[in-house]
Amino acid sequence: MTKVKICGLMEREHVKTAVDAGADAIGFVFAPSRRQVTKLEAQKLAKDIPDRVMKIGVFVDASREEIEKIYREVPLDYVQFHGDESSDFIKTIGLPSIKVLSVHSAEDTMQATRYEADYFLFDAPGTDYKGGSGMTFDWQLMKDAGVQSDKVILAGGLNVDNVAQAIQAVKPYMVDVSSGVESMGRKNGELIRAFIEAVKEEER
Repeated sequence: MTKVKICGLMEREHVKTAVDAGADAIGFVFAPSRRQVTKLEAQKLAKDIPDRVMKIGVFVDASREEIEKIYREVPLDYVQFHGDESSDFIKTIGLPSIKVLSVHSAEDTMQATRYEADYFLFDAPGTDYKGGSGMTFDWQLMKDAGVQSDKVILAGGLNVDNVAQAIQAVKPYMVDVSSGVESMGRKNGELIRAFIEAVKEEER
């Protein structure tokens, strides 16, 4: 069963909607972004998330001290490394990890072999910020990815209309959506529910 992560949540109502609709993971963005939240904001939102739902923090080239503090105090279940963090840096921190790789070409999918991480998130290249561009990449490039499918998280331009096709093409462990469940730059409860239902329907 493909799992679903709803990323970039900032409001309590949208966290509740995602959890009630069956989301498997909630993503909080701590890096510069229009979806950025503070540690205190994430703490408040995390109180409404049951243990069965993963809490994932998105960081871009943050310091070890910042990552460890937020991980411990929110608390989080996974750290998503969305910047130019080295394999040694991720290994030294030693927390449950997701390494993000931006995909321009087939060679980019092979970068996973350079890292030791629990999961690898393959995303379209960012525009103003790292990731979150709302654009897809060529999923056929994933055929030669040097990582087993049960460690693959697929992101980049996913929405209710294309997520079934993405799952068929890549067969990822999890799909990750942010802008695809937004309307006018804000999360939309109906789109969150529809996206999760589309994933479940594909599995059925």
